[in-house]
Amino acid sequence: MLPALIATDVDGTLLDDDERVTARTRSVVRAAVASGAQFVLATGRPPRWIPPVVEALGFAPMAVCANGAVIYDAEHDRIISARTLPVDVLGELAEIATRVIPGAGLAVERVGRTAHDSATPQFVSSPGYEHAWLNPDNTEVSIEDLLSAPAVKLLIRKAGARSSDMAEVLAKHIGVEGDITYSTNNGLIEINPIGTSKATGVEEIARPLEITAEDVVAFGDMPNDVPMLRWAGHGVAMGNAHAEAMAAANEVTAPNTDDGLARVLERWWL
Repeated sequence: MLPALIATDVDGTLLDDDERVTARTRSVVRAAVASGAQFVLATGRPPRWIPPVVEALGFAPMAVCANGAVIYDAEHDRIISARTLPVDVLGELAEIATRVIPGAGLAVERVGRTAHDSATPQFVSSPGYEHAWLNPDNTEVSIEDLLSAPAVKLLIRKAGARSSDMAEVLAKHIGVEGDITYSTNNGLIEINPIGTSKATGVEEIARPLEITAEDVVAFGDMPNDVPMLRWAGHGVAMGNAHAEAMAAANEVTAPNTDDGLARVLERWWL
């Protein structure tokens, strides 16, 4: 049976290593959408980093952003919903992170009503925060200001560390405060509101469409994709995926550099 909904991670999955959607992948995705399938992006990216993906696809799908905390309507540039870490919880998490990972820097993601809501400083970081990617778009503020408003996720960064090691240490101290995940192994940890994941985000979009998990095919490559890969009726890990993602999936396809997503979708749409 044809999947009713395709949910895919972006970086390392939908995009190749040059951050492009290949012609082969774009063609089969557009064929699936033309046949009536729903197509949903499920990413750790914030909404403001979705427009380049929309441009590469040639259409604007719904997007689950910030690892499930934000539902974003890319076509109309609207934040549909946002789950946040309250100020008191942010304070607890910040205290734990800086105590058990000495030298770690902190940052938070916030959202307003649109992807680039000028009324809301969206990515704010503590002084000296070392970024995990090029061309950061942060605003540096004091720790007090950083923790003064609810956030859709808290980022903990320590240059030179391994994200997997940081997650293991934090898991011993963080319980009901938030959910720990990561999408790169270069010393960056993300903490989401408790019970929030890409799976809950995709389910939030699927439910009103009367689409159940059994009718979803999902693609991913990193630990932040694991809940979605387990939840979907058919979870597919990329050939370049982290071992945890591979273990959670029903199938492992080719790497993102070899049209792994397209190779699976072409079984149904050619």
